[in-house]
Order: sequence, then C-alpha cells, then structure tokens
Amino acid sequence: MEHGSAACAHDVVDRYLAALDGETRRVAPGEWGFSVDAAGWPLHVGIALRDGLLRAQGEVAGPGRIDAAVLLQYNRGLPLVRFSHTGAGAVWVEGDLPVEAIAPRRLDGFLGLLVRVATQAREAASE
Repeated sequence: MEHGSAACAHDVVDRYLAALDGETRRVAPGEWGFSVDAAGWPLHVGIALRDGLLRAQGEVAGPGRIDAAVLLQYNRGLPLVRFSHTGAGAVWVEGDLPVEAIAPRRLDGFLGLLVRVATQAREAASE
C-alpha cells in the first residue's frame, strides 16, 4: 500500500480508533466517529475521508452560547481546525488533514487539537 494513499489513511484511522478507550464507531467505509467528554458533556466527533482530506467535525455548543467575535479570535490562531456556526447559531468545530499527512502521530495531534479547542470553547461559554 502506497504511503499517503487513501487506503493507507483508512488503515491508520481504523487502527487509531480501535486503540482508543471509550466510544468509537465505524459508520460506513471511510467514515468513523468517536465520543469523548469535553467540559462535562459528550463531544461527538464525526470523521470522514473525502476529496483527499480527512475531515473531522463536532457540535460544540447550541445557539447563543458562544459569541461570534470569540470564535473569530480562536480561528485566527488555530492551525488545521476552526470554528463555524450554523444558520441557527449552533457552534461546530471542524478540521481537515490532507491524506498525505495522515500518520498515527499526526492523526493523534489533529484530533487532540480538535477536542482540546472544543473543550476550551465550552469552558469559556460556561463562565
């Protein structure tokens, strides 16, 4: 299997999630999910291989919980991940990692960053 290929990335994600403690799921070929505690309640993260990218996302907070200006400030300093919001105002964290960059350590750092910033945003929202 060629390093950096979608098939290799698929295997890396499969092995990574299989090694995690907690709730993980395989939704479909090339689609996974996991749930972790983030600031006292579950963060459900969806992961998918699409168009040469590993995409991950999870809902952080409902409408009106986090000011849009705060999200913009977060986004200015974050590599690989960012916050967005729906038309209804729910806040999501999302990120993209090129298939070529997917290796166990890089995947761990990417998903760890996504969970960490979601947790920080939730903590800031509850203050």
